[in-house]
Amino acid sequence: MSASGQIGVDHARAACGRDDRLVAGFAALAIAIHILEAAFPSPLPGVKPGLANVITLIVYLRHGLRLAVWVAAMRVLVGSLLVGTFLSPTFLLSVTGAVAALSALALVGTIGGQRIGPVGLSVVSSLAHMSGQISVAYLLFIPHPALLKLVPVLLTAALLFGVVSGLIAASVLQILRRREAAR
Repeated sequence: MSASGQIGVDHARAACGRDDRLVAGFAALAIAIHILEAAFPSPLPGVKPGLANVITLIVYLRHGLRLAVWVAAMRVLVGSLLVGTFLSPTFLLSVTGAVAALSALALVGTIGGQRIGPVGLSVVSSLAHMSGQISVAYLLFIPHPALLKLVPVLLTAALLFGVVSGLIAASVLQILRRREAAR
């Protein structure tokens, strides 16, 4: 292998190692938040703030979709193992919500580009997350018309929590930008 080829391989290994550390750190933070949220009672089944998704959104905005997918996957998998919901209906709903939210982020991020900020992306992903969960709950677990009567309440909660999560993400991103500018 030529010297320039070896430099390219070394650079790729260093970038991969950096990405691994980023995913590990952000996933650990998201998992900790996930576990804390699981400890608090919910006023309505299926309604949680989803603050761990703030981490996924920050990773998406700073490091791209690929790393955000890894962080979300680790949060869902390891979080479910630690909370005791792995392979349960809750786990399936969590996977569905994460896939729907990431798909929405990818779609809206591609279409909207830089015109859509953290709050807009958070609202879209939160609504997609809840819509995915409602769909799976209806199709697989509770195929009863009464579940559909909860849709307005659940989507309103998703909208509100999406705004809150987006504002938190925007604040964190602003702090991170200031710190980087001060270096």
